[in-house]
Amino acid sequence: MKEADLRFFVEEVKHAAAESHLWEAGDAIVVAVSGGPDSIALLHVLHEISVNHTPLRLICAHAHHGFRQESDAEVELVRLLAESLSLPLEIAYLDMPAYMAESGKRGQEASRLKRYAFLFDTARQYGARSIALAHHADDQAETVMMRLLRGSGLSGLAGMRMKRSEQGIDLIRPFLRMNKSDILELCHQRGYTYAIDSSNLQTKYHRNAIRLEVFPYLEQYNGQFSSSLNQLAEIVAYEDDFVEREAAKHFREMVQENDGRLAFDAPSFLSLHVALQRRLIKLILNYLPSDQKDADFVKIESVRQGILSNRSNWRLDLGHGITCVREYGDIVFWPKLPSEQGQYIYILESPDVTHRHLPAVDKILNLSLLTDSEYRRGPRPTQGVAFFDADELRFPLTVRNRQPGDKMKIMGLNGSKKVKDILIDEKIPPSIRSRIPMVCDATGNIVWIPGVRRSVHAACGRDTSRILRLEFSDA
Repeated sequence: MKEADLRFFVEEVKHAAAESHLWEAGDAIVVAVSGGPDSIALLHVLHEISVNHTPLRLICAHAHHGFRQESDAEVELVRLLAESLSLPLEIAYLDMPAYMAESGKRGQEASRLKRYAFLFDTARQYGARSIALAHHADDQAETVMMRLLRGSGLSGLAGMRMKRSEQGIDLIRPFLRMNKSDILELCHQRGYTYAIDSSNLQTKYHRNAIRLEVFPYLEQYNGQFSSSLNQLAEIVAYEDDFVEREAAKHFREMVQENDGRLAFDAPSFLSLHVALQRRLIKLILNYLPSDQKDADFVKIESVRQGILSNRSNWRLDLGHGITCVREYGDIVFWPKLPSEQGQYIYILESPDVTHRHLPAVDKILNLSLLTDSEYRRGPRPTQGVAFFDADELRFPLTVRNRQPGDKMKIMGLNGSKKVKDILIDEKIPPSIRSRIPMVCDATGNIVWIPGVRRSVHAACGRDTSRILRLEFSDA
């Protein structure tokens, strides 16, 4: 590289900022400063930019985790630096043992969560647009390697992004293309004082083991191994963005939302490229409310293979309260699959009742008596309407949910047919079969399944003088 001086770093960071739109003149930026060489150098570079290039309002933020004896000295180091640069300083003294006991999380994860919570709180306090983090190219290579070992997909191999939004605040990494060796050289040339974190030398931590053991071994075969991983991350990031945008477009075009569930039709899905099929499923699973951080490949592929199969109806439990159901040509994702409808029964004593609310199915059953001439002049029956001979229909009527073994005598069919088979023949989705009400007469005969079929009972004929009109409508 060129001479590792402050001017070079300033120009490189300005270029990255312009390319990734990291900031605008006048922005307030919270700079996370641990006291290590990376964050110390970052604060100096951003301060130089804010004073001589682009006006920025910097806030120095430091989290004291209390795990190491050096923590108190690091607080003092950061305090003196912020004071020398005339920058406001926010320090958080985190009670990590108490938080770990309360949350059950381990040290590194617990520290990260509490540290980021402090940084976001500080950003909101100062009205800052972004939080600057000191991750560099070596960190990026380690991240990509860790995700590669974990079996990550395209998004994971893109590594850390130069800029991403969380909680309405941008996380920016101006040093992401800078090498650790160059950062250390800058600190030495400029005389920047920094702290050494002794825990970074402990290989019991996964990232440290990757950096101290795995990378040196692999660099025997490729001296530019870290650079290759960074190049991979850069290429993948742009390709991942492209696939994400395409998947989002198909999501908007194909996916329908209804009562918290997301659905699309299988033929449209099968017309997509495999990469878009997987990404669309991932988008849906990440969109649904659950406590999963991200949908993994096994879940995504199990759904995709299910759609590719010839089975017309199936149910797949994806965990975290999410269920995928295929109902003929429709693929439906439920954040929580509706349980089987509980027992309910409503009684209508006579045809004089004009309407009855049925809370269990959130419907209203409307009743009206018509003369033969009114019936003949009126519109023909629709799915939600049925007509009966009022003098032949035996009251009281009952409206109940489907029961095992239910049968119905259908017009034009000798004998009875199981209601289950009727619903299957009519391609009624399994998830809503238990919600469809059965209208029964006083003898227990099912006379009407609203929206599906009616029975032979009390059919209107030549001798009918009074017609009972039944209509189901939304409550």
